[in-house]
Amino acid sequence: MGGDGRVHIDEALVRDLIRTQFPCWSHLPVAPVPLDGWDNRTFRLGSDLKMRLPSARSYVPQVEKEYRWLPALAPRLPFPIPAPVALGSPAGPYPFPWSVYRWLDGAPASRDRIGDMPGFARDVARFLLALREIDPAGGPPAGPGNFHRGGALQVYDAETRATIGAMRDRIDVAGAIATWEAALRAAWTGPEVWVHGDVAVGNLLVEGGGLSAVIDFGSSAVGDPACDLVLAWTFLSGESRSAFRNAVGVDAAMWARARGWALWKALLVLAQDSATNPAERPALAIIEDVVGEHALWTR
Repeated sequence: MGGDGRVHIDEALVRDLIRTQFPCWSHLPVAPVPLDGWDNRTFRLGSDLKMRLPSARSYVPQVEKEYRWLPALAPRLPFPIPAPVALGSPAGPYPFPWSVYRWLDGAPASRDRIGDMPGFARDVARFLLALREIDPAGGPPAGPGNFHRGGALQVYDAETRATIGAMRDRIDVAGAIATWEAALRAAWTGPEVWVHGDVAVGNLLVEGGGLSAVIDFGSSAVGDPACDLVLAWTFLSGESRSAFRNAVGVDAAMWARARGWALWKALLVLAQDSATNPAERPALAIIEDVVGEHALWTR
């Protein structure tokens, strides 16, 4: 295990886990996926399956959550989501449970793969609306395990204000504070609904120029759906952003909270000088857009 608590996961380990726990698949080729995630390592298993293995202990609860809830959510959704096939156990040098899923065709969303951006935005909105309609009874609550997605923005108040101060030479501090405080005032008062928790380009698969599947429900929960709207600033713009907002059915308060979520994440990325997904807009551009939109709407 590395100094950051992450487990080294390679093809040899994956092959050994399959050989010892699911020998019926031991003849299948194993290959890492080209664009892997941070929470989990993903490997393709033959042509029809994939394995996902948590990279650190903090991501382990995602395994049981997806295995429990994805089969219940899938029939109610308009696009495919991952289908669990088997649940693996800790073994040898690998200390965590892991999962096998059906393989879903498609590539991560990017502008060059999408033929109609407003149409894509409306499809994402249709997916989110269907997700919200599913009975949330007994669903997982927001909390530290999913970075409070679906929970109250207030959790990140101190962190956000500190980051705004640290970035004072790079951003409009007064505008960022005003945007953040407006998001906090627009508190969620509605009933809890299902949220995906990480509606990012890497989790939206595209095939034939349009949305084909939605993956990675590790941050899913029941709570406030505003966290699922940050795609409006990280990937969409202009006509596609308007199409998304009109289709997803939000009021001004939810949109303000969504701006807060987008601002929080972009501030952290900027402060850490982290590289964003190449398909997404740069963090500084997201901050300027979010702050500028808040100022325009509050004149």
